[in-house]
Amino acid sequence: MSASKKTAAADDPKDRFIKIGIIGGGQLARMLALSGHPLGINFVTLEPAADACAAAVAEHVIGDYDDRGKLEEFASKVDVVTYEFENVPAESVKYLSEKKLPVYPPPQALAVSRDRLKEKTLFRELGIPTPNFSAVGNIEDLKTAVETIGLPAVLKSRTLGYDGKGQAVIKSKNEIENAWERVGKVDCILEGFIAFTREISVIAVRSREGEIRYYPVSENTHKNGILHVAIHSPNDPLQSLAEDYGRRLLEHLDYVGVLALELFVVDGATLMANEIAPRVHNTGHWTIEGAATSQFENHIRAVAGLPLGGTTVPNSCAMVNFIGEIPPAASVLEIKGAHFHDYGKFAKSGRKLGHATICRNTRNDVIAGVDEILALSDIS
Repeated sequence: MSASKKTAAADDPKDRFIKIGIIGGGQLARMLALSGHPLGINFVTLEPAADACAAAVAEHVIGDYDDRGKLEEFASKVDVVTYEFENVPAESVKYLSEKKLPVYPPPQALAVSRDRLKEKTLFRELGIPTPNFSAVGNIEDLKTAVETIGLPAVLKSRTLGYDGKGQAVIKSKNEIENAWERVGKVDCILEGFIAFTREISVIAVRSREGEIRYYPVSENTHKNGILHVAIHSPNDPLQSLAEDYGRRLLEHLDYVGVLALELFVVDGATLMANEIAPRVHNTGHWTIEGAATSQFENHIRAVAGLPLGGTTVPNSCAMVNFIGEIPPAASVLEIKGAHFHDYGKFAKSGRKLGHATICRNTRNDVIAGVDEILALSDIS
């Protein structure tokens, strides 16, 4: 091949960059694709909804996650696979792996995170404290678990639970039957209720080569089981302990990509693990404008085998979720330091429609900005 032809081939984007497949086509897939486009990476999503919000920024294969024909089509278009949520059918991931496609995060991380019993058991095996818990397979198991763990307690379905779904709080024994009905009479775990002082999360990213970087922890507030506000917590006294727990998980799972670990702070100094998410996470959305490299870009870098970016945060930051309704962009952007993200989704009660981030010089200024955002509509 002549030198001129070599140069032409090297200049062809198809020869320079990989194509990443994302299982799921929601807002996380959308933000992943937006972060990867400047790197020259293109994306394909597999998602059953024709109106998936990621379809605006990625090629969209419309199909169920376990449809072999659609999986075949999806696999033929991509070089590596990731996912935006943990309720991916295990057989689908196995099928893609059999196609010799690398899947990141690895299947073992998916298997753990989608089953609360496996998840809590792994935490204990790695020396990460958790609330007391017990497996529940039927109503008699539940009654026995209540006697062992005590009340109040939280009954959670082992799989397919997120944003408060598949959960029921039990405060007295006469609520046992109703709780069992509410979770759908499926395999569950019962967890002892924790009197926590704060909820925090740490987001970490691990490369293919095993390099790990951490973001500063986020302090989180939920409403009706859904994340409401996440505030970056600089110099948090529990940062190093949260990082240590995250490292144990990342190394044990031989992890690649972004992982979020949600934690309860008990008595101001003890951390108890709530759950992990093997993906980019709602509590890290403030990293888009707030960090040297967002969680989304760092996930793409890790999955693509590129060097990780910095995770430093020069200012104080926070995020407010818009759930069920979304204020006008202009109203948000009038607020000093605010940034607006609309996911392009139809309004629906309990649905995440977008978010705002805010970056200011001090934590107190950021908290004041959060209050300004919350005042724009009935989202407070």
